[in-house]
Amino acid sequence: MKKLFCLIGLCITFIGVTAQKTFIYCGQLVDVKNQQMLKEMTIVTDGAKIVRVDKGYTKAAESDKIIDLKKSTVMPGLIDMHVHMESETGPANYLNGFTWNAGDYAFQSVVFAQKTLMSGFTSVRDLGGSGVNISLRNAINKEWIIGPRVYTAGKSLATTGGHADPTNNYRKDLMGDPGPKEGVVNGVEDCAKAVRQRYKEGSDLIKITATGGVLSMAKDGSGAQFTEEEIKAIVSTAKDYGFKVAAHAHGAEGMKRAVMAGVNSIEHGTYMSEEVMDLMKQKGTYLVPTIIAGKSSADSAKKPGYYPEIVKAKALVVGNFIQATFAKAYQRGVKIAFGTDAGVYAHGKNWIEFVYMTEAGMPILEAIKTATVNAADLIGDDRLGSIEKDKLADIIAVDGDPVKDITSMGRVIFVMKNGVVYKGN
Repeated sequence: MKKLFCLIGLCITFIGVTAQKTFIYCGQLVDVKNQQMLKEMTIVTDGAKIVRVDKGYTKAAESDKIIDLKKSTVMPGLIDMHVHMESETGPANYLNGFTWNAGDYAFQSVVFAQKTLMSGFTSVRDLGGSGVNISLRNAINKEWIIGPRVYTAGKSLATTGGHADPTNNYRKDLMGDPGPKEGVVNGVEDCAKAVRQRYKEGSDLIKITATGGVLSMAKDGSGAQFTEEEIKAIVSTAKDYGFKVAAHAHGAEGMKRAVMAGVNSIEHGTYMSEEVMDLMKQKGTYLVPTIIAGKSSADSAKKPGYYPEIVKAKALVVGNFIQATFAKAYQRGVKIAFGTDAGVYAHGKNWIEFVYMTEAGMPILEAIKTATVNAADLIGDDRLGSIEKDKLADIIAVDGDPVKDITSMGRVIFVMKNGVVYKGN
């Protein structure tokens, strides 16, 4: 388009360039809200946003870009609500804590971030690390490196000796007495201070370890580790600072306290009772099940020398319960958001959680909804989770039809995040 401007006898011609749009032709498109497949659809994006979704293959202008996915299944970018981007399972992990520097974890996390994005997960919630996870998020946002959109808890919170106490099982001269700055709290004042410290450091949410855990160097894998008053102090302070609260929990008593105190999600939920399920339904609390983490840790525990003995004993038992608990919670009507605990197993294999969810009775389109609509709701970001006008252009495609072949979720051939194509044509 040409425009002619004349000023004091001087005529200047400006040639305006029409903004290029991208037309994505979808053989079939997953309507995640209604859990149905739509045939022969067109998604039109402009920059980072979706501007419309059309029935049929809409004709594009000569200046526009066309992406042909007519032989593929297209869906919103997937969201994993429980990952650990700094680390990955391995027999050397515990030794690495004494021999690696922050830079080592940072460079490693770059590799994991790229694997995660290329496997179709355009957003993740990182639920605990050393603080490198905050820097990783910032580097991705600045486009220094490639990775998913990260919402991070920074350092997760624990009680002294609890699941996220960073000095568990150290020798006494190294153990020290970590406090709120290090994410270790005792009493309501510590709890409030630790939340404020996470705010100061730049976290996006708060993660607590309401019970013991499997991979920590402590004997108890399921007992309650916070009082209800402590969790209430965390939740109350978190609300003041605009944070949601995720609660790692294996045992029923710790879950009950966390749900009663107002957390937004229970992570794992291994020994969840029917009483807790009903409380979660009443309060609208999400379950993020992480079935793959349970199965993977149980399998790893069978390998000689893979875990220390104190961890091995817990992993052999706890990992076998999560899938059955998920099935009961789902049938009882508890809200589910997709999460895998990536890092407990190898990054990039997040899609296998869909296999375990469908094995437990959840239809694949509903499982995809937990990784899109439900996950976006739990994050609290209405720009994500579906392919609709004005949503962020986070779009992926898989080779095949997941309704007919669940393994197609592991064959991601196209990834777009914020309107930028990272994988595919």
